[in-house]
Amino acid sequence: MSAPLKVPPMLSANPRLDRWVKFNEDRTVTVFTGRVELGQGIITAITQIAADELDLTFEQVRIVDADTRLTPDEGHTSGSRSISEGGSAMRSACAEVRALLLAEAARRLDIPADRLVVEEGRITGADRIRETSYWDLPHADLLAREATGQVPPKPVARYTVVGRNARRLDIPDKLTGQPRFVADMKLPGMLHGRVARPPSFGAKLVSIDEAAIRAMPGVLAVVRDGDFLGVVAEREEQAVKARKAMIAGSCWTEQPIPTDAADIYRFIETRDTTDTVIVERRDAAALARAAKTFEARYSKPYIAHASLGPSSALATFEAGGIEVWTHSQGVFPLQRELAEVFNLPVESVVAHHVDGPGCYGHNGADDAALDAVLLARAVPGRPVMLQWMRDDEFAWEPLGPAMVVKTRASVDGDGNIVDWSLDLWSNGHTQRPGVVVTTEPSVSLLAAWHLEKPVPRIPQGDPAMSGGGGMARNAEVIYALPNQKVIAHRVEELPLRASTLRALGAYANVFAGESFIDELAEACGADPVEYRLRHMENPRARAVIELAAQKAGWVPNERSDGTKGRGIAFAQYKNGYGYIAIVAEIVLEPEFRVTRMVAAVDVGLAINPDGILNQTEGGILQALSWTLKEQVQFDRERILSRDWETYPVLTFSEVPQVEVHLIDRRDEEPLGAGETPTGPTAAAVANALAHALGVRVRDLPLTRDRIIAALG
Repeated sequence: MSAPLKVPPMLSANPRLDRWVKFNEDRTVTVFTGRVELGQGIITAITQIAADELDLTFEQVRIVDADTRLTPDEGHTSGSRSISEGGSAMRSACAEVRALLLAEAARRLDIPADRLVVEEGRITGADRIRETSYWDLPHADLLAREATGQVPPKPVARYTVVGRNARRLDIPDKLTGQPRFVADMKLPGMLHGRVARPPSFGAKLVSIDEAAIRAMPGVLAVVRDGDFLGVVAEREEQAVKARKAMIAGSCWTEQPIPTDAADIYRFIETRDTTDTVIVERRDAAALARAAKTFEARYSKPYIAHASLGPSSALATFEAGGIEVWTHSQGVFPLQRELAEVFNLPVESVVAHHVDGPGCYGHNGADDAALDAVLLARAVPGRPVMLQWMRDDEFAWEPLGPAMVVKTRASVDGDGNIVDWSLDLWSNGHTQRPGVVVTTEPSVSLLAAWHLEKPVPRIPQGDPAMSGGGGMARNAEVIYALPNQKVIAHRVEELPLRASTLRALGAYANVFAGESFIDELAEACGADPVEYRLRHMENPRARAVIELAAQKAGWVPNERSDGTKGRGIAFAQYKNGYGYIAIVAEIVLEPEFRVTRMVAAVDVGLAINPDGILNQTEGGILQALSWTLKEQVQFDRERILSRDWETYPVLTFSEVPQVEVHLIDRRDEEPLGAGETPTGPTAAAVANALAHALGVRVRDLPLTRDRIIAALG
């Protein structure tokens, strides 16, 4: 007897089949996913999965993403988990739907189910005489039940849609400028709102001339609730002018920040910490062979999401409840927090996901949703479009936390690593809605903390290592090392607001680990590729390292002439997801510039190969921008990075040639691709810089000033 199938967790949490699949009168099918489209192409990939499992064409499937009225509750779309979790749930749900419909068709056609053929929803026997279709069957009644999870999905060998390049469903509108984003929405009677944030963290409102603001043209409402200030106006430009007047006319008392951008690394290294041993593996015999020991210290600053479009939301507030259109990554957790703030039953809050600006983690989307509802409450029955201004975005969005990583390793007489340790310091990496459960009411929504009757801020959390971890993500290296110890030192004191940003701690940890591997190779006179392969047993890891080196034309032990360099780095994201190796090439003349990035990627079965290439290219370029440019500046009063001049990002003219080579393993489970390149990109560039200069820059970003300082 075969073992029972394991029900995917998302299907187990949302077992009603009609919550996942619906058959339409126009002989199409609509599938419902709790995952949201963030520009990563997930709705396209999940459509492919559903089409294949139901034996439909890609064009026959419609898809609805996260909506609290319509879709399963799949929590947050994050962590490159949408394919492995959301995709597997959709596959199992569709497999069970197909089996139910075939069983009914078999009864009606008097043909055993295993002899039926399904083509584009048409169901026939081998004789092609007796036939029916999904739409001719009582599908609504058949799907009004819970999934058992015991119907196996079809074998990979029978896939016809999965594994082939599919046109992205979200791209045509974006390419042609069609309304698709929250900020594009227009509802009858819609008003416009803006908020006037405090000048700094902890600031308290002393006074404001509300009457003067109300007298401004178009202003319909001034909202003052504790330290929360906002305005509603007939037209957008009127709201913008009123906000400007509110900021100029308000008086605040401010609180100092306990550190600044120059002091942050000393600060987090010297605070009280909660320490967790992530891994400890000891081999005394190997340790006894240690001949030389090396140490290094790396750092990563606060980084902003830096979405080109500021956060926005559209909301209505009526006696019956709240309706909000948001680009949140988790409409269900947001729904619960909004209900908490307004003391409403959860079912009185409806949240619809709509596409928004670039989203790379916990940004201002959820906060904008609460802002919109607070303003809409002042004009009941009329929708209010709320948009943050650029300075709102930089000053108040949750940032990716600063980190310090220290490494130490010993090698034997042949240069082999016999001991490895890594210590990292950081704040917890999440404060998303619903992530931290407390006994007393608390929320992560910014404005709720500023109200006259505030809802307390939820404690800073950090994702568990069982889910890939937060600050310690990828802190353990997967090289075959006899001794390894990793300790995460969590700093509870939080100088700036921080939460999840793409890859979380993996960006800094891989940067440190893969830079240090290179330093050891250099110290031992070894080629960086050979040195990694020498210590790597995992065949899939070896394959991406070898392929990236091959495609880049890597020449072992090649010396730099001082004007150019190349470096390599590797990681398996979360030590359980996709594998990637990247080779970076740089030049130093006439100025430091990354010219080429060559990546080899293995994320198991490729659902949409072209989508994986797109995701990897995008991830490399974002990480390259972090690595070369991005750092939030702040002093002991406030955040100073408030526009694109004070927070520069990579420009189009600085984009290098990017090549991505995919290893498609159809016999392996599909894994997410989006966050895999971040850490290896930083390390590959740092290693290329060290190869060219002969000196190491260990602090991010790799700016001109830091390079000059390293050269002495």
